[in-house]
Amino acid sequence: MRIPLTDLAAQYTAIKDEIDGAVRRVISSGSFILGPEVEAFEQEMAAYCGTSHAVGVASGTDALQLALMACGVGPGDEVITTPFTFIATTEAIVNCGATPVFADIEPETFNLDPSLVEEHVSPRTKALLPVHLYGHPCDMTRIMEIGRRHGLKVIEDCAQALGASWTGRRVGSFGSAGCLSFFPSKVLGAYGDGGMVVTNDADVADRVRMLRNHGSRVKYHHEVNGFNSRLDALQAAILRVKLGRLEGWLERRREIASAYAEGMANIEDITTPTVADGAVHAFNYYTIRVAGGAQRRDALAAHLKSHGIASAVYYPLALHLQVVYRQLEYAPRAFPVAELAQEAVLSLPIYPELAGERTQEIVQSIRSFFASDSSRHSRNSARPDSRRHAFNSETP
Repeated sequence: MRIPLTDLAAQYTAIKDEIDGAVRRVISSGSFILGPEVEAFEQEMAAYCGTSHAVGVASGTDALQLALMACGVGPGDEVITTPFTFIATTEAIVNCGATPVFADIEPETFNLDPSLVEEHVSPRTKALLPVHLYGHPCDMTRIMEIGRRHGLKVIEDCAQALGASWTGRRVGSFGSAGCLSFFPSKVLGAYGDGGMVVTNDADVADRVRMLRNHGSRVKYHHEVNGFNSRLDALQAAILRVKLGRLEGWLERRREIASAYAEGMANIEDITTPTVADGAVHAFNYYTIRVAGGAQRRDALAAHLKSHGIASAVYYPLALHLQVVYRQLEYAPRAFPVAELAQEAVLSLPIYPELAGERTQEIVQSIRSFFASDSSRHSRNSARPDSRRHAFNSETP
């Protein structure tokens, strides 16, 4: 039986009647762009995230760009962020006319390392853009302290982390703005693109609303060059149905994560995800580290594929090494922890409908790979008591 990375068809089957009813409701209303369905969803999402405002937009990427612009980021500014994330994070910065400045990541969480951020602050720095990667929240206590100390805006990239929290507060509620993605594979996914900016700042919310609608507050009266970035009513109605199931789905993801961790606990060449003190993980992705470099990681992925099990590498090439950012002139090994991560990470199937026996099948397939003579690692590889040292090595 094939096991996909995520199973949206199974999710739809479980909530089909509610989804179909919501779609019929919107079609019957004749209101498809913004309108009462979107407004209701915005109110529900603001309440869920613990913010005063929520503004629906066309995608998570748009949420980032509009939030940055609403916070005053523009040409000549610098924004400090992580080199280990999806390119949408830095696309948004560049599309504002600003320059991304990278700081390396924590080896345990894969998130921006707060201890390395301040060395990259310059007179041109306007904002910090932490990414809650894979669903694990960043250390927002320290990041917000840095922002306050230097008078910087903090914009949170929560695309993979809706429902995660840090010290009891939901991600997205700490900074000047939080940016959500409703891409179909996210923990709360639409049936197409969609995004949202959540904020406690009324001025930021007002400016995002204007920017998303062609720079207009009053129809046919335009204050700035804006965007066509409006959340569809159909997507909002679908997401409202799913939002009511989100907490149960997140709990199921955490149960699967626990089963994975238990099943792989004594595989010395696997490091399962860390959950830091004060963090509640959303497990949008369940990402392991595989010892032995990219070739061995890829061999494990091929082994899983041969057994009908999907996996993915998020991400195989850190952003500072991408051709598109060659002009930033970052050298290889500039961010050694991120470069080690790109050689080691592998994400396994995780979704609420994943049955317990399927989880065990995945674990057994991984165990069989490491038990085979052909895949045995050299005795020189990092052992459990030396893995932290290996992650912080300066050699990828």
